[in-house]
Amino acid sequence: MSIYDLFIENDQQAMALALQQAELGMFTTTPNPRVGCVIVRDGRVIGAGFTQPPGGNHAEIQAMHDAQQRGNDVRGATVYVTLEPCSHFGRTPPCADALVKAGVGKVVSAMTDPNPLVAGKGLEKLQAAGIAVVSCILTEQAREMNIGFFKRMQHGTPWVRMKSAASLDGKTALHNGKSQWITGQAARDDGHFWRARACAIVTGIGTVKDDNPQLSVRAVATPRQPRRIVVDSKLALTPDANILAGGGTWVFTASEDRTRIAALEDRGAEVIVLPNAAGKVDLPRVIAELGKRNLNEVHIEAGSKLNASLLREGCVDELLVYLAPSLLGDGRNMFDLPALDDLSGKIALRFHEIKQIGEDLRILARFS
Repeated sequence: MSIYDLFIENDQQAMALALQQAELGMFTTTPNPRVGCVIVRDGRVIGAGFTQPPGGNHAEIQAMHDAQQRGNDVRGATVYVTLEPCSHFGRTPPCADALVKAGVGKVVSAMTDPNPLVAGKGLEKLQAAGIAVVSCILTEQAREMNIGFFKRMQHGTPWVRMKSAASLDGKTALHNGKSQWITGQAARDDGHFWRARACAIVTGIGTVKDDNPQLSVRAVATPRQPRRIVVDSKLALTPDANILAGGGTWVFTASEDRTRIAALEDRGAEVIVLPNAAGKVDLPRVIAELGKRNLNEVHIEAGSKLNASLLREGCVDELLVYLAPSLLGDGRNMFDLPALDDLSGKIALRFHEIKQIGEDLRILARFS
C-alpha cells in the first residue's frame, strides 16, 4: 500500500509520513537540511516530496509538483512539512511564497528553522497571507533527522559522531593489531549507512598507515560519497595512499613542508595547515573549519590516539559504538585516555539509543 492509499486520521500520522519522505534525501541534501512534505485533502495524501540535491527543488515544491502531476488541486489543502518553509532567496526561491501563491489552506511544520535567515519568518509570512499555521508536531524526530544542520546553524560547527567497534571488554583489535572482524556483517553494513549520511569521514595518519583504508561507502547504495579527511600533524601521508584515490581528500596538518604538500596536491588533495602551540593539529580549529565549509555531520573512524585527543578537546558530540559478544583480553583500546585517580574525573555520557544489529549491539551515547 502506498501513502496515497492511506486514510490520514491526525497531524501526527501525516507528519510521520513527511518524515519518511525526508529520509529519502538522507544522503543527498547536504549542506541543506533533509526535509519531507506531504499534502493532504479530505484525509488523503494528494502530493508528496523531499528536498532534492543543492540547487534542486525543496520538499514543498516537489510535493506540489507531485500533486499537480497526479491531477490534484492543492488550493485549500493542508501541507505537512518537517521544517519551517524557507522565506529567503538562496539557490531557489522562497517556499513560503510558493505556498501562498498556490493558495494552500493550512501549513503544519514539525519545527521552526534554526537558520537565522528563516527562524520563524517563513511561518510569519504564511500567517500574514491568511494561511493557518501549526508548529511543533513530532519535533524531536524532525530534529534528529537534521541534528547536524541544527548544530551548524546554532553553533557554527558540525555534529561530530565517533564510531568504534569493539569486544565486550572494549578492545578494538588484538595486541598484534589484527581486527578483522570483531563485529558481524550486519554491524559492518550498518556502519556504512552512518558513513553515507555524513558529510565527511575523518581518520588519523595512524589508521592510514596501519590499514590503508579507502574510507568510502560500499555496503549501502549512495549517489554521493562523503568527503575524506586525514589528520596528519607531521604530513607523513604518502601520495600512494588509498584514501587519496580519486582526489578531493582534505589533509589537516601542522607541517609546512612544501615538498610534501605539493606531492599530496598533485594527487588532488587539499592540505590545510592548522598547528597548535604544541606542534600538533589544532583539533577545535579543524572542527570550526569544517563548519565554515558547510559540513553538517562528521563521522570519525580513527585510532585510539586521535579518538582520545578529540575527546579531550571536547570535539565530539556522540559515540557510535558496536559491541560484539566476545572477549579479546589484552589488546588495543577504543580510546588512549590517561588513567584516573578519582571517579570525579570521568567523562560522562548518556545513552541515547541501544539496538541489536545482527549479533552485535549498537550504542549511541551522547555527551551531556
